[in-house]
Amino acid sequence: MDDYAGSFDPHFHLGLLSRKALATVGREYMLFGHLIDRAGLPQVLARFGAEAMQQVAIEEWMGASPVYTRRMQRSFRFEGDDVGTIMKGLQLDVGFPHQYMDVGYRLEDARRGTFWLNSCGALIDVEPMGEKMVISMCHHIEDPTFDATAVATNPRARVRPIHRPPRVPADRLPHCQWEITIDPALEPVREIALTGRVRSSRLARLPLAAGSEAASPGDGLPDYAGDFDPDFQLEDLSHGALVRACREFLVEVHLLIRSLMTTVADRGGQDVAREIATAQWIGSGHVGAARLRQAMRIAGDDAAAIVKVLQLHPAFPPREYAHTGFDVLDDRRGRFWIADCDALAEEEPYGWLPLLGPGPHPALDAMVEAVNPRARCLPTTPPTGARQAWEVVVDPAATPAAERPEVALTRLSGAAAFRFVPRRALA
Repeated sequence: MDDYAGSFDPHFHLGLLSRKALATVGREYMLFGHLIDRAGLPQVLARFGAEAMQQVAIEEWMGASPVYTRRMQRSFRFEGDDVGTIMKGLQLDVGFPHQYMDVGYRLEDARRGTFWLNSCGALIDVEPMGEKMVISMCHHIEDPTFDATAVATNPRARVRPIHRPPRVPADRLPHCQWEITIDPALEPVREIALTGRVRSSRLARLPLAAGSEAASPGDGLPDYAGDFDPDFQLEDLSHGALVRACREFLVEVHLLIRSLMTTVADRGGQDVAREIATAQWIGSGHVGAARLRQAMRIAGDDAAAIVKVLQLHPAFPPREYAHTGFDVLDDRRGRFWIADCDALAEEEPYGWLPLLGPGPHPALDAMVEAVNPRARCLPTTPPTGARQAWEVVVDPAATPAAERPEVALTRLSGAAAFRFVPRRALA
């Protein structure tokens, strides 16, 4: 399947998609890692102020990135302690979604390399907010978080700027350039305590998907165990490897959500963390649904179209962690449910699915409204074996939902309307 334009399939899974479609979905999942911040961090700013927002952003990425970077290394068989290993990790990191963060790389040797951003979507978002916000992102946030990502490979690695914004002159290209070095004489970078809490979650300990498919000429790379490729694209991967990559991108996104909620709860308590996470889900969930609908050519606005979008949506982690099911009852009614699963059994309930209760939830409504503003999600009796269930109802007589403030806020980011261009031709 090159898209999901055909009939609804209750047994749909990513493995049914072609390599071309998986690369499309993979890019969308990577970009979603930025959408969750565009939706969530302004809520932190409004609640705690600019200084706290900066620190929350730092801790969010420092808490999650070392955990998911090591997962990706194991999944794609490129574990090591050199600069090439660090760069491979950056190429498969939702913090660097391809094209939106248009990164170039040059590997000098095992201990040194440089990368640069020909265009940085995050910078383009922040520059209109003024120099202070640019310095916050490109200096105060990037310095510790880049090192935290590198520490997953080598605790004596450092990422330092060659040049970075504020841009002088204002149209300077590339937007920034950084050097990665490894010096055995340096003191090792230490993980923050939050990283250990994130690593102890059931999500972080989700078993890696098997990757045993045989490689055939023209089928793409089954892993990334070979040499570092500065021009690596998702289309270079085999079908099975793309399925694994998409799965790990979902894990990366939800580890970031978990990390953000944990550090917010430490500041303001669980209720505040739940409020901010709900707003984050509303804004990014709606925008992500609209993007996936277009990317996967899901036409129409009936119940089937809505449920197909939900089946693909990165709001739902991998099914081995979040046991979900989907069905279409007729043109105006669909249904989805969640069974008992690790996502609902975490010791610290920091994730989107634990936000759901017995009543309606605005984030679910926001996602379905992206397909049809007359759609709603109403709690219903769970099918046998399920714990919670919702019916998607399309009421042609209902007043279309107005755009929610959280969605409008997320749309201010260039990521909301960004368009990818495939850089490899796949049959």
